[in-house]
Amino acid sequence: MVLPVYIYGQPVLRKVAAEIGKDYEGLHDLIQNMKDTMYASDGIGIAAPQVGVSARIIYIDVDVLKDDFPELKDKRMVLINPVLTVDEQSPTVTREEGCLSLPGIHENVTRHTKVHLHWLDEDWNEHDEDIEGYLARVVQHEYDHLDGKLFIDHISPIRHSLIRGRLNNMIKGKTRVNYRVKFFKSQGRR
Repeated sequence: MVLPVYIYGQPVLRKVAAEIGKDYEGLHDLIQNMKDTMYASDGIGIAAPQVGVSARIIYIDVDVLKDDFPELKDKRMVLINPVLTVDEQSPTVTREEGCLSLPGIHENVTRHTKVHLHWLDEDWNEHDEDIEGYLARVVQHEYDHLDGKLFIDHISPIRHSLIRGRLNNMIKGKTRVNYRVKFFKSQGRR
């Protein structure tokens, strides 16, 4: 089921998400709904807070980027209770980022190119992996959502002031979006 994407201004986007246990009710349905929502919104990653659920769950599918990044072919990941360690010694790269929860806003963000990730998949199998390149960027972006952060938290104060009006319009529900959303001051689809 396609759920509404929570838009900037929703409190759940600024809350640190809770770890979940094996007994988390409706986990497989939630993961499927996150996938459905992400695909309906043309995203490449989504975190549970973006659908209004304060849980440490991420879904990533970067296969669509395989022409530019061949290493991303067939790369799909469900991350439950991930633990991310950024390799601060790795080079940084600045690239444009966008977010389903910040429609229409794209800004350059500098991130490290290597991370170490420990997580559980949807079958509760444990994974531990070093991740590099563009996938490391996507993982860092989505992981930020679990800690109540957005990519705009990584931009300069000057750039932030330049987009302040657009952010205020999101809070007021005055942003056009072509997918199902939940604004702070609205009750559903726009």
